[in-house]
Amino acid sequence: MAMKPTACLALADGTVFYGQGFGATGDVVAELVFNTAMTGYQEIMTDPSYASQVVTFTFPHIGNTGVTPEDDEAAEPVASGIVVRWDPTEPSNWRAAGDLVGWMERRGRIGIGGIDTRRLTRAIRQQGAPHVVLAHDPEGNFDIEAMIARARDWSGLVGLDLAKEVSCAQSYHWDQGGWEWGKGFGTSPEGKPFKVVALDYGAKRNILRSLVSHGADVTVLPATATAEEVLAHQPEGVFLSNGPGDPAATGEYAVPMIQELLKRDLPIFGICLGHQMLALALGAQTVKMSHGHHGANHPVRDVESGKVEITSMNHGFAVDSQSLPEGVVETHVSLFDGSNCGIRVEDRPIFSVQHHPEATPGPQDSLYLFRRFVDSMRGRRV
Repeated sequence: MAMKPTACLALADGTVFYGQGFGATGDVVAELVFNTAMTGYQEIMTDPSYASQVVTFTFPHIGNTGVTPEDDEAAEPVASGIVVRWDPTEPSNWRAAGDLVGWMERRGRIGIGGIDTRRLTRAIRQQGAPHVVLAHDPEGNFDIEAMIARARDWSGLVGLDLAKEVSCAQSYHWDQGGWEWGKGFGTSPEGKPFKVVALDYGAKRNILRSLVSHGADVTVLPATATAEEVLAHQPEGVFLSNGPGDPAATGEYAVPMIQELLKRDLPIFGICLGHQMLALALGAQTVKMSHGHHGANHPVRDVESGKVEITSMNHGFAVDSQSLPEGVVETHVSLFDGSNCGIRVEDRPIFSVQHHPEATPGPQDSLYLFRRFVDSMRGRRV
């Protein structure tokens, strides 16, 4: 006898998927994306870039390594919910401090299992990232018409500034380095560290750790910080973090601030939303992608060296390479669709990438970018 569905995923086009719910109960409206990573579901769920998104995992074994506080990329999960093929199993990993289902329940995040994620992924690829309502009710009572209507009525991510919602409320100092096997989290290497101000548009902890591990002394400021507030810390370099939402909306306040910083002789490094913010400040434009890039296996070509890097990505907007102004060079492109993945300003230590060199989860092919940023600050010391 088939089990009664306890969760439901309703798409704006009227398609409905039934499955078994886990985690928190209730419902949520969001954009639906898919992620192809085979590891790192906890890092993905706590990545602030996934605000207002439900994540479909194409890899079926979700939950098998449990959860541990060491792997949180933010204090709380930010993704609205998850869709999986098989219900999460009991964890089997020496680092596990708990199980995914209980973690999601405590953190107020909804999951649905038993879904044909291949079919769902094909639908996302064909029609773009749809608006959905995900609901979990142990009694299996769902108002399907109301759910579909709610999904259709949702305005979506275009024009939505989510960076303010996930950014820190006040500045703080970050001194934790990267995690090493058998050692735990490290600290900054010996020597005088480089003073870096990081603008928090939804910063992942491992980006901050990567900065520290490469020799930075990091002060994190809220997304709405002014150029005066940034410069008051007398930084040797400025970092622009990843984050969620429409870059054009966040740019309303971030772009004027960055443009002020561009007038100074400061190294600037951006990742993901920070890359888009820098591009907008330089005069380029951003566009909404059909289904975006979400995974840990995305090939990116370094235009200048010809080297191909396998990267971790998570973005639904992209910089329009055709809009790059004179003096701004495209440095990286996606080998999946040719979209822009990196820029630099000619003859200045200012650069950014769309992908995630901190690699949580994912490969570390692009980790050298943190060294490049630190080296640009080192070259300016007297």
